[in-house]
Amino acid sequence: MRNFITWTDELSVGIEEIDEQHKVLVGLINRMHDAIHQRHGSAVVEGILAELAEYTRIHFAVEESLMRILNFPGYAEHHDLHEELTEQMVDLQNKIATGKHAIGFELMHFLKVWLSKHIMEEDMQYSGFFLAAGANPKLGNRSWVERLWSNIRG
Repeated sequence: MRNFITWTDELSVGIEEIDEQHKVLVGLINRMHDAIHQRHGSAVVEGILAELAEYTRIHFAVEESLMRILNFPGYAEHHDLHEELTEQMVDLQNKIATGKHAIGFELMHFLKVWLSKHIMEEDMQYSGFFLAAGANPKLGNRSWVERLWSNIRG
């Protein structure tokens, strides 16, 4: 099956650790799309959405930690965006759980636009700053967040 979102260099912020985390988010959205397309049922899709919400919180914490460590001047605004996106995700989960929102195209469109817009418009603002501040653009080993996520998921 064709991916709903395809990772391209256009989505890269130029910092491999962050890009690897963004690829996990893309992968989770693609898994959800596949589950919907293959009619796996709402429990499966809600489970993937819960994974996506949890991983998103971890990813946002990593980005914000780097912003604080590197003294990124746009930290407060970016943090507020993360808070808003987290609230939207929780609201969406609640609407789906209570039957007030269907799992389908509208949900997938929201997630695709949310992820690509956030990366391409908001995250690109910090990448040059991070690199200029000495952030390593390449990973020496497997992403530490990937290892953490693997341990959490079991």
